[in-house]
Amino acid sequence: MIRLGCILMAKYGYARCSSLSQSTDIQVAALTDAGCTVVRSEKKSGSTTEGLTELATILDFLQEGDVLCVHKLDRLGRNTRDVLNLVHKLDERGCSLEVLEPAIDTGGPMGKVMLTVLGMVSEMELGFIKERQRAGIEKAKAAGVYKGRPTSIDYDKVKQLKAEGMGATAIARELNCTRGAIYKALKA
Repeated sequence: MIRLGCILMAKYGYARCSSLSQSTDIQVAALTDAGCTVVRSEKKSGSTTEGLTELATILDFLQEGDVLCVHKLDRLGRNTRDVLNLVHKLDERGCSLEVLEPAIDTGGPMGKVMLTVLGMVSEMELGFIKERQRAGIEKAKAAGVYKGRPTSIDYDKVKQLKAEGMGATAIARELNCTRGAIYKALKA
């Protein structure tokens, strides 16, 4: 903790990766080296800040003068509006955001401008990634190579249970899957 006038300031680190096969180790090390007293991490998509429970935990603890620190902006989120809303919430509470790479601090007006521009670039990059993915899938489908994700449930078993009078919710519970998967199987 750092004393800023009469306010004690804490620096909280947040690390996130998108999939279970990825690691937050590099981010955690960078945040610790940057002086974060607490670092929380999670493995979840950052397409929106909704559902990021570790981030929510940090936000609950932040007090006036505290800093939320992330290794890179895209670890906070790829949706510009969500990131800017988060910065606004921090600002209202007397807190700020620090991004380590590239160095941005929303404690001043220039940091907020840079954050807005980088957030828009990050969102645009996500759009490009999705566009390339769609194009690759379409090309693979046209070549007869892409068949989609393999089915995870036995469609015949679903139809049998339905014929026995079970409802979609009961079938989903029985087969340990979602009702959406059951409805899809019943349509097939």
